[in-house]
Amino acid sequence: MWENCIRKNWIFTVIFNLAACFCLSPLFAKEVVLGGKAGWPEFQSSQNITTGKGRYGYECIQLETNSFVSDRDTDLLIDFEDPRNIISDGDYSIIKNNIGSTNQTKNEKLAGLSRNLGGISVEGKPGSFFGSEGLMGSFSIEFWLCPSLVENGEVIFNWESSKVLDGALVYQQLAGMFNKGHMEWSFSNFFDGYKNKNEKNEIQLNGSSRLIPDEWSYHVISFDSESGILEYILNGSTEDLLYVTSDGTEDGEISLVYLGTPSEVDFCSEYTGGIDEIRIMRRAYQSPEFQSAEYGGKIGFTQYLPQGGRFVSRPIMVSNGSILKELNAEVNVPSQTEVSFFVRSGDNFFNWTDNYPEWKSVKSGELISGVNGLYFQVAAELLPDGNGGISPSITEIALTFEELPEPLPPFVVKAVAGNACVTVSWNYSVDDTAGGYYLYYGNRPGEYLGRIAVEGESPIDVGNTTSFTVTGLENGKIYYFALAAWSAHDKRVVGELSKEVFARPLAYR
Repeated sequence: MWENCIRKNWIFTVIFNLAACFCLSPLFAKEVVLGGKAGWPEFQSSQNITTGKGRYGYECIQLETNSFVSDRDTDLLIDFEDPRNIISDGDYSIIKNNIGSTNQTKNEKLAGLSRNLGGISVEGKPGSFFGSEGLMGSFSIEFWLCPSLVENGEVIFNWESSKVLDGALVYQQLAGMFNKGHMEWSFSNFFDGYKNKNEKNEIQLNGSSRLIPDEWSYHVISFDSESGILEYILNGSTEDLLYVTSDGTEDGEISLVYLGTPSEVDFCSEYTGGIDEIRIMRRAYQSPEFQSAEYGGKIGFTQYLPQGGRFVSRPIMVSNGSILKELNAEVNVPSQTEVSFFVRSGDNFFNWTDNYPEWKSVKSGELISGVNGLYFQVAAELLPDGNGGISPSITEIALTFEELPEPLPPFVVKAVAGNACVTVSWNYSVDDTAGGYYLYYGNRPGEYLGRIAVEGESPIDVGNTTSFTVTGLENGKIYYFALAAWSAHDKRVVGELSKEVFARPLAYR
């Protein structure tokens, strides 16, 4: 059910009338309010949109900060948005979770906050990357970090297992930790048949950039099974790279990942600071949409996607023939940002598509023409500044519209019975908005469900007249009648029923 605040006011407008030249006729002015004091209802659709704190302390709509989006290659996604279930995608279960949440985040609303209390342990179900045994393809592990101290030995990622090699059980590990202010990744017996210069199945990748406490950074460890490239990426730039091949070059034979007995994956087991958007992918790293080049040739990240965001309200039911007059929005539009509004209307929203009925671009505070119907719908697009660092916001949208008044029924109504017929007569409605009349009939008081009249089922559109004979009725039965006026401006707008009259047709009359 659509929940919004409707404010009612009376206005008077001059309506041209062919019969009486000019006359004053009351219209109902109403206002549908989205947002503001009542809050925002659920949208029909939205992209890259979230809520924040707007003007006057009310909830506002603003652009969502960049975050990972699940796709068919997503093996695990932990985004911390729901503290009750931090896993938003992936066939994994939580074994242990000693991480809290914080709103000091790089993405969306919440991030994880580790206080060196054991972190998170997850277990992959069969079919997941770390829940399977044997040869595996490409993968990437990605996350955002905001360390408090960057102390040596702090462990961000750890997976340990074992596998049988040449009849012997060997230890396996993939670990990521801090070492002298940098990130260091180590692999032990992780790749099938790989040997380094020391004839050991061990690999180490070292970050070259020093991590800064209390500053968010984006980390990726990626392996491409097509090229054999294993690389560590920090903030979009490659920090270290190795060909996992027989000779360490791109021409060598590629060694694939071979996982042993499935075991738990640990995040932040020994770490103090923030972590967000942990993602394991069944493919090599791909630059996200929000990666962009910054000044000085350094790779950075925009906070908001350049294409911005959009939301579409659910269809708002008003009344037949309602006329949308104005859209007024409480917005905050910083320099270089933009907010655009669109409206459309119709009498039946069940056949609406994304582009039908056609959207009409409108501006806040300007008069609107040509938008009327039983349903209104509003959409808004928000665009960030050129650097993707500032978002506009919308605190409230008020739609002002006019409802056509329901015309008054005739005050004097009479019914005279005849042979298998009844003639109903009345005086014209005193309401100058009445364009004609519906005549209702039936066999019970207050129930006008008649179907047998030659002139048709109840109600019968009798036009703009003051008398009408209903024929084909059964003699000896009593019939009840009432009239309602329909609007001269829109026939679908029908007023209240008149007083009820009755008559009994008889053959001898």
